[in-house]
Amino acid sequence: MRPVFLFLIVFFVVLQTEAQTYSIVDSRAIKLFQEGEDLTLSRQYDQAIEKYQAAIAREGSFLEAYVKASQLMITQGKLKEAEEIALTGKGKLSGKNATAKHVADFGWLFSNLYLKQGKFTEAYRQFQEVDPLFDAAFKKSMYYNEMKVQMDFLGQELGDVRSIAKEKLESPLNEFQLQYFPVLTADGEQILFTKRDGTGNFDKEDIFTAYLDENGNWTKPQSLAQTINSPFNEGTCSVTADGKILIYTSCDAPDSQGSCDLYIAYKMNGDWQRPTNMGTRVNSRSWDSQPSLSADGRILFFSSNRRGGYGGNDIWYTVRQNDGSWSDAKNLGSIVNTPKDEISPFIFFNNEILFFASDGHQGFGGMDIFLSRVERGDFQEPENLGLPINDHLEQVALFITAKKDYAYYTELTNEEKENDRSLLYRFKFPEEIYLGENLTVTEGKVFNAKTGQPVDATLSLVSLTNDSTLYQFQSDGRTGDFLMLYPENAVSGLYVEKKGFLPKIYNVERDKIQNVKDLKVELTPVASGEAFVFENVFFDFDKFDLKPESLTSLHRLQKFLLENANVNILISGHTDNIGNENYNQTLSLQRARSVQKFLVEAGLHPGRVLVEGKGDKEPLVPNSSPENQALNRRITIKIL
Repeated sequence: MRPVFLFLIVFFVVLQTEAQTYSIVDSRAIKLFQEGEDLTLSRQYDQAIEKYQAAIAREGSFLEAYVKASQLMITQGKLKEAEEIALTGKGKLSGKNATAKHVADFGWLFSNLYLKQGKFTEAYRQFQEVDPLFDAAFKKSMYYNEMKVQMDFLGQELGDVRSIAKEKLESPLNEFQLQYFPVLTADGEQILFTKRDGTGNFDKEDIFTAYLDENGNWTKPQSLAQTINSPFNEGTCSVTADGKILIYTSCDAPDSQGSCDLYIAYKMNGDWQRPTNMGTRVNSRSWDSQPSLSADGRILFFSSNRRGGYGGNDIWYTVRQNDGSWSDAKNLGSIVNTPKDEISPFIFFNNEILFFASDGHQGFGGMDIFLSRVERGDFQEPENLGLPINDHLEQVALFITAKKDYAYYTELTNEEKENDRSLLYRFKFPEEIYLGENLTVTEGKVFNAKTGQPVDATLSLVSLTNDSTLYQFQSDGRTGDFLMLYPENAVSGLYVEKKGFLPKIYNVERDKIQNVKDLKVELTPVASGEAFVFENVFFDFDKFDLKPESLTSLHRLQKFLLENANVNILISGHTDNIGNENYNQTLSLQRARSVQKFLVEAGLHPGRVLVEGKGDKEPLVPNSSPENQALNRRITIKIL
């Protein structure tokens, strides 16, 4: 942020002239004023204000002294006092003192004062009123140009002010002196936040959590886990959509790489395992903090002031590799990052919108919240969230639920007879700010079809359009529980896989598994004679050429055979009862051979992938409706 001294120059430059002249002639008052200027240049602001006030006391119409005293009070944050003395001075603008220069001086003063007070309409109107009075030389200065850009921005934003009703989260939340940086799981039933008992050096940070009970009320917050909270500080955390991977910040721990590092912990069989430092590929010798995990934990965004960035604090990211390690952290680039500060990233649940706080992009003052959308793999020009989400104060973090209904944030308060507090708030997120298509949640269990025991399987939601993984989650090995997110309009398949088991494949739209609370997934152990329906393999009507949307399932079958090197399979083609028996028999065999051809060309031995055509002889369900006929048109895989 800009030093106070530079901020003062913004004010003073408008008053510079080739030869200083004053609105009064009293030499003693002028001498006091000049002493105030000298004290200002040496940054003795309180003493300077006293000199300006002494000059005013001697000569009540000394306009320049009113302006300078008010300016210094603004820099000190004494906005009420600044406004009082500025209004008094403006009241002296009459007669010979009401020159264009003096009107411009006070117009510049009040434009800045109103900005600092968050009175944006007044600031805009004041600037428009006096703008014609500024001389040509001043209009070439960077200070004027910055103000002009700010006012043009306000002119656009003031016509689009949204209505926001904030609400403080009710007890038993907000019972601590300080609680901040709230995050929630995708189902909205667990909240995590950083808790601190005070602002002293020995008031430590811990991560606390609460759950929604059956009546929709939050439970009393508790420490997240003994394995997570330690004698050191743990704060600013992020969790995956299912709440099973946690990344948080810890400062000055014995194994830290720098001042603050990122740590990762996994929830296994219902318990948080001991966290580990994310290592030198992610952490640096500098400040690394404020993590935001993508919904499935495959990408991590965070803020750091390490070398190699564009400004003070920048947004960086790292990607989880197939072996569970993390890639070398990379800077997010100059579209998002600026020569100033970017902090508090939050990647929305659809992995397509990044929120962050910045004082480097055009805003209302201080840190504002921005969003950048991902299009064709690249982050786009950030958008300011506008009034009143942003204002003249510091906005540093925002968390928006997967349902897009509420935005959670922290608000600082300084209540009378109380120490400073930070409390958790929320507001209805404006529908006008587009967050992409709706997301739905499915919860359920994965278990062994033979024993009923829970299975820790991998669940992958894959776009059948381009064979890209949208989300990937794990089921809990102790309970079998899992959570999955679904973009509303995606053409997708759900693949449930575990080495040693046959895969379970769903067509999300046809099988209607979105927004289900108790989806039961049975995985069958690999054994001779066992079979499964090979879903999401598509052919055009009356043809046997594989459509491009089949690639996801074909790649998954190839992976299954590579993981189970001793398994041979029989690929069976099936049709509905439309057409004659011989024709259906031939078509079903040709379709099975298309799958076989793909696998052989991918490197599998032909002897491992046999084929047969069943025609319409073995329907899954009666061919009594178009929906049933669609189910009977299928490929099945049998273990030999």
